[in-house]
Amino acid sequence: MKHSLFLLGILTMVFIVAACPVQAFTAKNLDITVQENGDGVINFDYDLTWYENIVVLARIADPGAELKKALISQFNKPVEITGMSGNHLQLSVKEFASRQDKNGIVTIVTPGLSFKEAQKVLDQYWFAKFISPDFSPAVTRIHFPDGAVEEFDNLDTIPQVRHVISSSGV
Repeated sequence: MKHSLFLLGILTMVFIVAACPVQAFTAKNLDITVQENGDGVINFDYDLTWYENIVVLARIADPGAELKKALISQFNKPVEITGMSGNHLQLSVKEFASRQDKNGIVTIVTPGLSFKEAQKVLDQYWFAKFISPDFSPAVTRIHFPDGAVEEFDNLDTIPQVRHVISSSGV
């Protein structure tokens, strides 16, 4: 009888978790630092629910590997995970931004970023129907070599950014 009640309790909990979508992965901050040569260093902070932490700990999904794969697909450029801990990920992207130096004026152009494709990647996993993620970062900042910063709030598509500086400022 004790085992039956325990089993019934476990099954009820599983049903509740499975039947109710939970707020899931939440993108917090995305900081992109464009280096003088156009390479980019990306720092990404996010929150995971207890459910997602279990999925990550069980190695069913790897947020770092998935983001790396998405960036390679989007940019067609080498991406390297340079750090990962808890809810933080750091990546390096070769030739992230284009750089043009003409007559002492440097123009740096960053590519646009779209987080809309992230849902398609997530849909490939069995647990996707149980969560409702928010892939658009609360704050996205793009830092340029001269100290200028472009900031965007809660956008699922970050536009291409063109930044002009004098070569003496770089």
